[in-house]
Amino acid sequence: MLVKWIRCTVVDRPGFERGQRKWAGLPGEPGFRGQGGGWSRGRPDVAHVFAFWESRAFYDSFMARSHDRLAAAQSGTYRDMQVRLFEHRFDVKVGFEPRFSDADVVRVAHCRVRPDRVDHFTLVQEKVWNPAMAGSPGMLRGVFGEAPGSEFLVLSMWDSAAEHGKYRVERVERLGLRAQTEADVAAIAGDVVRVEPAWTVV
Repeated sequence: MLVKWIRCTVVDRPGFERGQRKWAGLPGEPGFRGQGGGWSRGRPDVAHVFAFWESRAFYDSFMARSHDRLAAAQSGTYRDMQVRLFEHRFDVKVGFEPRFSDADVVRVAHCRVRPDRVDHFTLVQEKVWNPAMAGSPGMLRGVFGEAPGSEFLVLSMWDSAAEHGKYRVERVERLGLRAQTEADVAAIAGDVVRVEPAWTVV
Protein backbone atom coordinates (compact mmCIF):
# COMPACT_ATOMS: atom_id res chain seq x y z
CA MET A 1 0.00 0.00 0.00
CA LEU A 2 1.16 3.54 -0.81
CA VAL A 3 0.54 6.37 1.66
CA LYS A 4 0.44 9.96 0.37
CA TRP A 5 0.80 12.82 2.85
CA ILE A 6 -0.04 16.36 1.70
CA ARG A 7 0.58 19.40 3.90
CA CYS A 8 -0.15 22.98 2.87
CA THR A 9 -0.87 26.45 4.24
CA VAL A 10 -4.39 27.56 3.28
CA VAL A 11 -4.96 31.17 2.22
CA ASP A 12 -8.63 30.88 1.15
CA ARG A 13 -10.37 28.62 3.63
CA PRO A 14 -13.90 28.59 2.11
CA GLY A 15 -12.46 27.98 -1.36
CA PHE A 16 -10.19 25.23 -0.09
CA GLU A 17 -13.08 23.52 1.73
CA ARG A 18 -15.23 23.68 -1.42
CA GLY A 19 -12.40 22.23 -3.50
CA GLN A 20 -11.82 19.47 -0.95
CA ARG A 21 -15.33 18.18 -1.61
CA LYS A 22 -14.48 17.70 -5.31
CA TRP A 23 -12.27 14.76 -4.30
CA ALA A 24 -15.51 12.79 -3.83
CA GLY A 25 -14.82 11.57 -7.38
CA LEU A 26 -11.91 9.42 -6.18
CA PRO A 27 -13.73 6.14 -5.36
CA GLY A 28 -14.06 5.25 -9.04
CA GLU A 29 -10.28 5.29 -9.49
CA PRO A 30 -8.57 1.88 -9.79
CA GLY A 31 -6.47 1.11 -6.73
CA PHE A 32 -7.87 3.92 -4.55
CA ARG A 33 -8.30 2.82 -0.92
CA GLY A 34 -9.34 5.96 0.97
CA GLN A 35 -8.58 9.58 1.79
CA GLY A 36 -9.11 11.91 4.73
CA GLY A 37 -7.58 14.73 6.69
CA GLY A 38 -8.24 17.97 8.47
CA TRP A 39 -6.75 21.04 10.13
CA SER A 40 -3.67 21.24 12.32
CA ARG A 41 -4.58 21.72 15.97
CA GLY A 42 -1.47 23.85 16.49
CA ARG A 43 -1.63 25.98 13.32
CA PRO A 44 -5.23 26.54 12.18
CA ASP A 45 -4.21 27.60 8.65
CA VAL A 46 -2.33 24.35 7.95
CA ALA A 47 -4.22 21.49 6.29
CA HIS A 48 -3.15 17.84 6.10
CA VAL A 49 -4.56 15.24 3.70
CA PHE A 50 -3.73 11.52 3.75
CA ALA A 51 -4.50 9.31 0.74
CA PHE A 52 -4.05 5.55 0.42
CA TRP A 53 -3.48 3.56 -2.79
CA GLU A 54 -3.05 -0.17 -3.37
CA SER A 55 0.27 0.37 -5.16
CA ARG A 56 2.57 2.93 -6.72
CA ALA A 57 1.49 1.77 -10.19
CA PHE A 58 -2.18 2.58 -9.50
CA TYR A 59 -1.20 5.94 -8.00
CA ASP A 60 1.02 6.88 -10.95
CA SER A 61 -1.78 6.00 -13.35
CA PHE A 62 -4.22 8.25 -11.44
CA MET A 63 -1.70 11.13 -11.42
CA ALA A 64 -1.25 10.83 -15.19
CA ARG A 65 -5.00 10.76 -15.93
CA SER A 66 -7.41 12.28 -13.43
CA HIS A 67 -5.48 14.17 -10.77
CA ASP A 68 -5.19 17.58 -12.41
CA ARG A 69 -8.90 17.76 -13.21
CA LEU A 70 -9.86 17.06 -9.57
CA ALA A 71 -7.15 19.35 -8.17
CA ALA A 72 -8.15 22.34 -10.32
CA ALA A 73 -10.96 23.30 -7.93
CA GLN A 74 -8.43 24.14 -5.21
CA SER A 75 -6.05 26.14 -7.37
CA GLY A 76 -5.05 29.40 -5.66
CA THR A 77 -6.47 28.47 -2.24
CA TYR A 78 -3.18 27.33 -0.67
CA ARG A 79 0.60 27.78 -0.72
CA ASP A 80 3.69 25.87 0.42
CA MET A 81 2.33 22.47 -0.56
CA GLN A 82 4.53 19.55 0.46
CA VAL A 83 3.77 16.08 -0.86
CA ARG A 84 5.48 12.91 0.36
CA LEU A 85 4.92 9.27 -0.60
CA PHE A 86 5.61 6.33 1.71
CA GLU A 87 5.46 2.58 1.14
CA HIS A 88 3.56 0.72 3.86
CA ARG A 89 5.95 -1.32 6.02
CA PHE A 90 3.60 -2.56 8.72
CA ASP A 91 0.46 -1.69 10.67
CA VAL A 92 0.45 0.01 14.05
CA LYS A 93 -1.99 -2.19 15.92
CA VAL A 94 -3.52 -4.76 13.54
CA GLY A 95 -5.68 -4.68 10.45
CA PHE A 96 -5.14 -1.11 9.29
CA GLU A 97 -7.90 0.28 7.12
CA PRO A 98 -7.86 3.81 5.67
CA ARG A 99 -11.03 4.84 7.50
CA PHE A 100 -11.50 8.19 9.25
CA SER A 101 -15.16 8.04 10.31
CA ASP A 102 -14.45 7.02 13.92
CA ALA A 103 -11.32 9.17 14.41
CA ASP A 104 -11.27 12.55 16.13
CA VAL A 105 -7.57 13.27 15.58
CA VAL A 106 -4.69 11.89 13.52
CA ARG A 107 -1.14 12.12 14.84
CA VAL A 108 1.50 12.29 12.11
CA ALA A 109 5.23 11.94 12.84
CA HIS A 110 7.79 12.38 10.06
CA CYS A 111 11.22 11.03 10.97
CA ARG A 112 14.53 11.38 9.18
CA VAL A 113 16.64 8.52 10.47
CA ARG A 114 20.43 8.23 10.45
CA PRO A 115 21.24 5.71 7.68
CA ASP A 116 23.26 3.44 9.97
CA ARG A 117 20.38 3.33 12.48
CA VAL A 118 17.50 2.41 10.14
CA ASP A 119 17.39 -1.26 11.18
CA HIS A 120 17.37 -0.36 14.87
CA PHE A 121 14.74 2.36 14.37
CA THR A 122 12.45 -0.06 12.50
CA LEU A 123 12.89 -2.81 15.08
CA VAL A 124 12.15 -0.44 17.97
CA GLN A 125 9.06 0.84 16.18
CA GLU A 126 7.80 -2.73 15.99
CA LYS A 127 8.83 -3.91 19.46
CA VAL A 128 8.50 -0.80 21.66
CA TRP A 129 6.33 1.91 20.12
CA ASN A 130 3.72 -0.25 18.40
CA PRO A 131 2.74 -2.28 21.49
CA ALA A 132 2.61 0.89 23.59
CA MET A 133 0.35 2.68 21.11
CA ALA A 134 -1.79 -0.40 20.43
CA GLY A 135 -2.38 -0.79 24.18
CA SER A 136 -3.35 2.83 24.74
CA PRO A 137 -7.04 3.63 25.30
CA GLY A 138 -8.44 5.57 22.38
CA MET A 139 -5.82 4.52 19.81
CA LEU A 140 -7.76 3.07 16.86
CA ARG A 141 -5.25 2.10 14.16
CA GLY A 142 -2.13 3.29 12.42
CA VAL A 143 0.46 2.71 9.74
CA PHE A 144 4.27 2.83 9.54
CA GLY A 145 5.67 3.80 6.14
CA GLU A 146 9.09 4.26 4.57
CA ALA A 147 10.41 6.52 1.79
CA PRO A 148 13.81 6.54 0.07
CA GLY A 149 16.51 8.41 1.94
CA SER A 150 15.83 6.94 5.40
CA GLU A 151 12.53 8.80 5.82
CA PHE A 152 9.68 7.31 7.80
CA LEU A 153 6.07 8.18 8.55
CA VAL A 154 4.16 7.08 11.63
CA LEU A 155 0.45 7.78 11.31
CA SER A 156 -1.94 6.98 14.18
CA MET A 157 -5.68 7.58 14.49
CA TRP A 158 -7.29 8.34 17.87
CA ASP A 159 -10.90 8.50 18.96
CA SER A 160 -10.29 11.66 20.99
CA ALA A 161 -7.68 14.36 21.37
CA ALA A 162 -7.84 13.84 25.14
CA GLU A 163 -6.77 10.18 24.90
CA HIS A 164 -3.91 11.06 22.57
CA GLY A 165 -2.85 13.79 25.00
CA LYS A 166 -2.78 11.31 27.90
CA TYR A 167 -0.62 8.91 25.89
CA ARG A 168 1.85 11.71 25.14
CA VAL A 169 2.08 12.81 28.76
CA GLU A 170 2.23 9.36 30.33
CA ARG A 171 4.23 7.30 27.85
CA VAL A 172 6.22 9.16 25.20
CA GLU A 173 9.20 10.46 27.18
CA ARG A 174 9.77 7.16 28.98
CA LEU A 175 9.43 5.15 25.77
CA GLY A 176 11.75 7.51 23.92
CA LEU A 177 14.53 6.77 26.37
CA ARG A 178 13.95 3.04 26.13
CA ALA A 179 13.87 3.17 22.33
CA GLN A 180 17.07 5.29 22.08
CA THR A 181 15.15 7.64 19.80
CA GLU A 182 17.77 10.40 19.96
CA ALA A 183 20.46 8.03 18.68
CA ASP A 184 18.30 6.91 15.73
CA VAL A 185 16.56 10.07 14.58
CA ALA A 186 18.35 12.99 12.90
CA ALA A 187 15.16 15.07 12.69
CA ILE A 188 11.53 14.64 13.62
CA ALA A 189 8.52 16.79 12.74
CA GLY A 190 4.91 16.14 13.48
CA ASP A 191 1.44 17.44 13.98
CA VAL A 192 -1.91 16.57 15.49
CA VAL A 193 -4.69 16.89 12.92
CA ARG A 194 -8.35 17.45 13.76
CA VAL A 195 -10.28 15.25 11.37
CA GLU A 196 -12.80 17.01 9.10
CA PRO A 197 -15.56 14.46 8.33
CA ALA A 198 -16.47 16.25 5.06
CA TRP A 199 -12.98 15.53 3.68
CA THR A 200 -13.27 11.75 4.07
CA VAL A 201 -13.52 9.78 0.82
CA VAL A 202 -13.86 5.99 0.86
